[in-house]
Amino acid sequence: MKLEREGEGADEQATVRAARERTELIAATRGEPLSIGNEFSEIRVRRVETRNGARLLIESPRSGQWVALCPLELEALTWQNTATFSAMIGNPFGPLVAEEDDAGDQGCGTEEST
Repeated sequence: MKLEREGEGADEQATVRAARERTELIAATRGEPLSIGNEFSEIRVRRVETRNGARLLIESPRSGQWVALCPLELEALTWQNTATFSAMIGNPFGPLVAEEDDAGDQGCGTEEST
């Protein structure tokens, strides 16, 4: 008898989907990846082409977390102040704003990412 926690199957499916999506994005890399880091963090950035246009795939090799951002989402970063980034850093591995049911599309045809 195997005990499962509630939602474990859904989490496993989401992990498999995210891994497949990341593999597809990496296969669509244009140019060389760029890595930057310091004593606190390291990230790798790649330009990738999707059916919805160019994205930046931003990965954290240490945590395995990644996100693919469209130009509009990247521009939105420039609209933020340091308090926004401090709040994000203060809540690592969690969203700044809680997700609602399928509120995923931010206006630039983004694919779901993890």
